[in-house]
Amino acid sequence: MVRNAALLVGVIALAAGNVVPAQSRINVLLVTGQSNRYHNWEVSSPIVKRILEDSGRFAVTVATTPPKGAAPNQDMSSFAPKFSDYQAVVLDYEGFEFAPPVKQAFVDFVKNGGGLVVLHAADNAFPGWPEYNEMIGVGGWGGFTPGYASRTQAAGPKVRWRDGGMVLDNDTPGTAQHPSPHDFLMTVRAPEHPIMKGLPPTWLHANDELYSNLRGPAKNVTILATATAPTSMQNGTGENEPLVMAITYGKGRVVHDTLGHVGATQKEPIVPMASVDYIVLLQRGTEWAATGAVTLPVPRDFPSADKTSIR
Repeated sequence: MVRNAALLVGVIALAAGNVVPAQSRINVLLVTGQSNRYHNWEVSSPIVKRILEDSGRFAVTVATTPPKGAAPNQDMSSFAPKFSDYQAVVLDYEGFEFAPPVKQAFVDFVKNGGGLVVLHAADNAFPGWPEYNEMIGVGGWGGFTPGYASRTQAAGPKVRWRDGGMVLDNDTPGTAQHPSPHDFLMTVRAPEHPIMKGLPPTWLHANDELYSNLRGPAKNVTILATATAPTSMQNGTGENEPLVMAITYGKGRVVHDTLGHVGATQKEPIVPMASVDYIVLLQRGTEWAATGAVTLPVPRDFPSADKTSIR
């Protein structure tokens, strides 16, 4: 009996050693509440919250905007989170712009050193907001929100990885597109960056949209990982498309992660979001955006160059 009690105490102590004390967790604000007709925040955002909290590294608060209305009468005045209470904002949102004071508070938050993580659908948000376009480097579509125009060639260059380095493509025509969801090979382009350090040089990401031909100001961008869809595939560009990027905006660190598509009618399980690489990039990217460092390890079940890994 005494031996069993001692064993139980040991197990509890060991488990406690793996739990991050609540007061030392990173406070994260997950902003959500609107999607275009091709996405579903009501499915994606709970998954994002769960992935972050399951790491034990984050305390996540969800801020939900008013539901999407009709332009030009959408009332966003009731949405006024206090960004400064958090170390990072995770954006799973594509809809109407925030009220002007909230937009300014958001800009100030990132510029003054707050972290920002922009996820898949949020790549398409706010096409007419210059500061946001600088924060994300390059973006897509945008015109699915009533009253908003899509990003065109006037939005800025495309970012490419060619001949071993990043180049800006101002000349090639084309705007945002993607092939149908499929497995594709991710290639690390910044192996010493804290988010990517320790990851394999290539791995297979599962059944996702490969965003292509994104355009924007493309300032202060570091390409972390790319993938390619061949021109033989419908909407394949044959280019090394930047799918995960790090951007500096003022003193702030931004992670732009285009992975993780959730269709309008999809329900869990969502294969690309259950892919181990998606989980790892979200967790490590959020930690880096918030702190500038990464402590979360690369798990043993990370995918390989020839095999996806789903949890």
